[in-house]
Amino acid sequence: MIGGIKVIYSRIGEKADSVIKRIISADRREWIVVTSDRDIVNHAWTTASIPVSTGNFLKAVERNIPSYFDEEENDDSDEYMEPRRKGNPRKLSKKEKAIRRALSKL
Repeated sequence: MIGGIKVIYSRIGEKADSVIKRIISADRREWIVVTSDRDIVNHAWTTASIPVSTGNFLKAVERNIPSYFDEEENDDSDEYMEPRRKGNPRKLSKKEKAIRRALSKL
């Protein structure tokens, strides 16, 4: 474990998704799960864990590391976009608040 980040590998023939689901289901605590897989995201929310997208995780890490290269604009047109929601656009949902809280811990 380095800097509070633990990397876990799956065994040969074992799917990483099933390992992630098993770990966050077995240990009932608030995990921060870095993933962009919708199935893992849904499973994390049901087990009181907080899924953080890989893009948001990268931004949080880059915020704490000085950049030595010029940043290029990325075309994220193929990335999943959240649907528009009703209600006050300035008020964050419970899930968005949890994600921000998790990112602030990184």
